[in-house]
Amino acid sequence: MNILSNLLAQATQPASPSKQRRGIEIKSPREIDIMRESAKIVATVLKEISELVQPGMTTADLDAHAEKRIREMGATPSFKGYHGFPGSICSSINNEVVHGIPSQKKVIRTGDVLKVDTGAYYQGFHGDSCITIAVGEVTPQAAKLIRVAEESLYKGIEQVKAGVYLLDIAGAIEDHVKANGFSVVEEFTGHGVGRNLHEEPSVFNYRTREMPNVKLRAGMTLAIEPILNAGSKHTRTLADRWTAVTVDNALSAQFEHTVLVTETGYEILTDRTKV
Repeated sequence: MNILSNLLAQATQPASPSKQRRGIEIKSPREIDIMRESAKIVATVLKEISELVQPGMTTADLDAHAEKRIREMGATPSFKGYHGFPGSICSSINNEVVHGIPSQKKVIRTGDVLKVDTGAYYQGFHGDSCITIAVGEVTPQAAKLIRVAEESLYKGIEQVKAGVYLLDIAGAIEDHVKANGFSVVEEFTGHGVGRNLHEEPSVFNYRTREMPNVKLRAGMTLAIEPILNAGSKHTRTLADRWTAVTVDNALSAQFEHTVLVTETGYEILTDRTKV
């Protein structure tokens, strides 16, 4: 889940000031084992939704499924109630970029580009991941956008290991996106994830000097999540104060994984191929 920068590092669960964690956390082996479980729950739910979605369903149907399954697996939905967000998933269609609110009025149709983002809070730790689903047959441009969005995520992940910098990840993502004629949304970034849904550092998807270029250390857990637009990189937020859309009505796609930094590389904790 992306969120505006002024909400980063705020706890998703109530906490007293003395218990509020700040800075970049290095997870212990025990904490990483718990995060593997929270991430597995997220991966399982997203895999199920990718197989479940059909034209004629509503995004509220998907939200109900996600909440039910997250709770059945012993976790709670990370997103529900987070700064007032009403759903267990973010469901954003076509020109909706992020934070789409599930609704019975939002019917999924053939040709839609559907983003589904969800998180699970399990034994004190969060997992977070997003997929983009081509609903039925989509246009060639939409298919390319979805493919490049997923490729760009893995281009970034491939850079991850202890000792590299966030700009190494950002540069790999940006180069692949621009080489394919798309734009990187800069208004939303990835983030650290763990005890809080959004922790430091901000994991940006483009080259910038405006955010700290953090050196990665083993034990960091990052939500890497490039967002690509087919047109302008700029977005605007709707009157619901959550849903961000492209300013030019162009399509948008997003993929996200929760990733563990290791000494020699990375581990994708929300890997859907392993559930």
